[in-house]
Order: sequence, then structure tokens, then C-alpha cells
Amino acid sequence: MPRTIWKGAVSFGLVHIPVALVPATSRQGVDFDWLDKRSMDRVGYKRINKTTGEEIESENVVKGVQYEKGQYVVLSDDEIRSAYPEATQTVDIISFIDASQVSFLYIDTPYYLTPERRGEKVYALLRETLEQTGKVGIAQVVLRNKQHLAVVMPMGKALVLNTLRWADEVRGIEYLELKEEAIEPKLNPRELDMAKRLVEDMSEDWDPRQYRDDFQDAIMTLVEQKAHQGELAEVGSGEPPAEARGADVIDLTELLRRSLEGKSGKSPAAKDAEKQEEVEEQGAKPRSRRKSPADGPGKPRKKAG
Repeated sequence: MPRTIWKGAVSFGLVHIPVALVPATSRQGVDFDWLDKRSMDRVGYKRINKTTGEEIESENVVKGVQYEKGQYVVLSDDEIRSAYPEATQTVDIISFIDASQVSFLYIDTPYYLTPERRGEKVYALLRETLEQTGKVGIAQVVLRNKQHLAVVMPMGKALVLNTLRWADEVRGIEYLELKEEAIEPKLNPRELDMAKRLVEDMSEDWDPRQYRDDFQDAIMTLVEQKAHQGELAEVGSGEPPAEARGADVIDLTELLRRSLEGKSGKSPAAKDAEKQEEVEEQGAKPRSRRKSPADGPGKPRKKAG
């Protein structure tokens, strides 16, 4: 069952087509998680002040827009919320244009449009009309509080909605500062003819299934090999101990020391001093105390041999 992310209608003129919006793509690729190599615990992101390097609390984070270099205007959540476009449930087609006029540079994210609530017939009517006229619909739609320009086009037996980039998001060719030799070339007719023949020889039908992400395949093959060889590491749940949540990251030895102090109210050093005094009062020679984990790591022993 496809996952619906939005329900509404496609509207043009007086025509109203009830539809649902379904993602037409799925995110692929290899996800690399950060792990602490000492404990295999997951490593997450923190809010870090880029000047002081200190972690800051979420209540001290505000949103700002750079007005000039080094100068920002701070906006409250209410001010930002008030600027959101009014949420509607309509893909409002405002014009129709030739399909060839839509540049690939503007195509952003594709979605499938599926008919809803007995809208199949009028859905098919729009699809066939666009197919036979070679037109696509330019529309506006609000998704997740964000206004989008979009194009509605037929694809096989379905309708597709592609969100588009706004004009100021796409750089013009002049940005490249191409030289005159590239803009108005003086091509050798023989070379151009050979290039055309080469293109014809290499032409084939488009089949995206024949292309693979070689990097993903290589990584997953390596993962499978290592897993079969038993090279698996247990990763923690990501939840810190209750007493350590929200606390600063500290050395394990110090954490144990604090835990012992919290139970007895006295430090291990103070307890050792009391024991020493007690032994001396009894006139007995104190036994050497075995090192506890609370004392911290000592000097490593040399391996025999």
C-alpha cells in the first residue's frame, strides 16, 4: 500500500479532481553511523557554539537571518509561523504550457498523484488531455507549510506532480562566463558528422534498471563479507545511564569515584585514612589494600616474554 503524504484536489477552471500525493522516489545509499570506537556507542550531534566551542541548551537557540555580513535579524517562532503560506488542499493549476518548455534544471522532487473518492474518470480525462495535447500544467501547492511551484504531467497511466525550483534558485548560463569559442564555435563539418554517427551508434532505449550505484554495491558487499566472517560489533542502545543523562561527559574512573562518595558521604582516600588510624591504634600491621576500580588506572603491567 503506497504511503500517502497529502490529500486534496487538482483544480483548473471549474474542474476539481480529488487526489492523494504519494512519493515517487525512495532514498537509497549507504548510511554511515558515527560510533565511539572505544565502546561502540552511537555518536550524535550536539548544539555547539562555534565561537566558544561549548554545548548550549535548546532554549538559548534562536533563529536569525543574515541581513548583511556579520549582521543578523532575529525572528521569533511566532513571527516565522505568521509568514507561513496558508495551508490549502489544492494543487491549483494556473496555466498550461508545452512539455518541452520545462527545463530539467527546474525539476526538483517527483510525486505520484492518485485519484481519490470516485475521481477516477476526471483524473483519466486530465491525463489523456495532457497526453494528446503535449501540454503540462503549471501549478502552485502548499506542502508541509512550504509553498511550491509544480508541474503536473502524464506518465504512462498515471499523473505525476514534480515540484519545481523557483526562478531565483536556478543560475543562468551567463554564470558560467563561457568563452566565445564555446558559444559560437566554428565546427568542422566532417568532425560534426562523425560525432553525430557516434551518438547514433551509442543510442539505445532508456532503461534505468541497467545502471547501478557502484559505491553502494561495493560497500554492501564488503559489509556482507565482514558479517559472514564474524566481524560484528555490538552497538549500545544510545541511552546513557539514568544518573549520567544530561551530565557532562566525564572519565569513567571519576564517575565511579563520585558514585562511591555519594553512597558513603566520604571519599575513598578519607576512608583509607580512617582504616590506617584504626590499625595503628590496634598495634597491628596493616594489610596491603587491593587496588579498587575507584582508585583509577594504575601503571600497566609489562607482558611476560
